[in-house]
Formats: sequence, structure tokens, C-alpha cells
Amino acid sequence: MQGGERYNSISDYLKSEFGRKTVKLSIEAGFTCPNRDGKIGYGGCAFCSAGGSGELASSGESGKLASSISEQIELLSAKWPDACYLAYFQSHTNTYAPVSVLRSKYYEALGDPRISGIVIATRPDCLGDDVLDLLEEINREHFMWVELGLQTIHPATSDLMGIGYHADVYDAAVDALLSRGIKVVSHLILGLPGETREMMLESVRHVCSRSIFGIKLHLMNIVRSSRLYEMMPDYVPFDSIDEYVDLVISCLEIIPTGITIHRLTGDVPRKILVSPEWSYRKRTILNTINRELKARGTRQGAALL
Repeated sequence: MQGGERYNSISDYLKSEFGRKTVKLSIEAGFTCPNRDGKIGYGGCAFCSAGGSGELASSGESGKLASSISEQIELLSAKWPDACYLAYFQSHTNTYAPVSVLRSKYYEALGDPRISGIVIATRPDCLGDDVLDLLEEINREHFMWVELGLQTIHPATSDLMGIGYHADVYDAAVDALLSRGIKVVSHLILGLPGETREMMLESVRHVCSRSIFGIKLHLMNIVRSSRLYEMMPDYVPFDSIDEYVDLVISCLEIIPTGITIHRLTGDVPRKILVSPEWSYRKRTILNTINRELKARGTRQGAALL
């Protein structure tokens, strides 16, 4: 473990990689999603907000990407005057466009001398060979990882949430990226409707069975602009912070120590949050996880020893 922590945090990894604090600049680059434009469906996955997980991202549409980067660095430089920055293409599906468009946007961000690397979030069903060729090209010269939204390995849950693909599509995408030497970060959601504790742990075991670079564990947040809220307005994923923390610790214990931990909860603006009503208290959740790990004398990978 790095930094004396009980899990291999991405912040420690990046500090080791670049020698100083490294910050991701969340960019909304003007992409949509096949689950929004009608290719697969409309409205996005049932749990998605109108912003497509990008409520905290800064707009990069119509040539504004450069100004978005500058604005964010200006805001953050007072807190971290010597930080490194990664361009994080976050909102919607950031490989869902012609390769010429992708190339232009990615290299525009990488052309800023203040940017030390790139992070691209996408769906595993939006990685054609031409896109993979571009990603491989960028990866040869720049620090990069690709984030894939799996959310769950259970087909019934995927279908209920209208995700549009199952774990076999994710598996193929991971294998294709890894074969080209590209780092992969996998997203899972804890608390999806109908899933038991063991089902969630099965999803964690599945993604950890491949040589992924990192993992994100998202707390299932019900937001007002989602179809899930319309479907199940009274659904509460976890009754308490303690219940959620207990599950996260069990997840950490089965994640190999070489996998970086990118997220253990979620970020949702309080004004659109429905439940769990306590989930906006991100710092409290993280502090409770760290305190409980210490109290139990456990850590990432402990169950694998």
C-alpha cells in the first residue's frame, strides 16, 4: 500500500507517478450516448441523470474545451498551485463519435502544456477497431486510462436498468484494451435494485479477475431527473452509512492490492438527490470507511491472503 493507507488509492498512485498532487479536470466534450440518441434507446440508463454522470463537469462543446481547461485550472490553482492535471472526458460516452472528431478533441486537450495525461470514460460497446487504434496511438505517447461502465455482471439487473449490454460485452472490451497495453478502470454500482450483497460482491470478483488498472465503486444515488426515480420513487439502496460502509469494506477485502481504488462512494449535487438522503456527506462516508478499516484491522486484499 502507498502512503500508509489501507487501500491503494489513485491519488497516491498519481502522486508517485508525477511527483506531486494530480487533479482530473472533468470535461463535458459535447458527446451523447447510443442509449440516448435512439441507436439503442432513449433517455439513458435508468439510473442516469440528465447530465449523464457529468453534473460536475465543465462544458467543452463547440470549441470551448480549451477555455474549460483554463477556467478549471484557474479555480484550482489557489488550492494546488503546483498540481499536475489530467483531462477527464467524463460525461456521456466519450468514444461515441467519428474518429476524426475524437482525435480532434483528445489532441486539443493534450496539446495544452499544462495537461499531463488523459482519462476517457465510455461504454464497452463503443470501442470499434478504429477507436481502439486511436487510443493505442495516444497511449504510446501519453499517460492515459480508459474507464468502462459495467455497473453489474447480472443480466436481469442490466435489463431492468436498460443499460443495453451484458458482462460479455464488457469482458471483450477489457480484453481488447489490455491487449493494446491500455489501462482499464471499471465502474460498478453498489445498491442497484434487486441485488443482494452477494450479487454485488460477485460483480467485484468478476472485474478483478482481469488485470485491470483500477476500480470505481459508486454508491447508488437516486436522482430526480432519472427514470429510476420515476420507476421506483420510494427505493432506498441502503438504510444507513454503516450498512454501506460494511459492504464497501467487504468489497475492498476481495480486491487485489495492485488494483488502484478510484472511488468508494458518489458525487451528486444535493439539489437533485433523492436517496440515500445522507449520501451527499462524502467526507463523512470516506472517514467512516477509513476509521472502520483501522478498527477491524483489515485492508484491501485481506480476504485474498
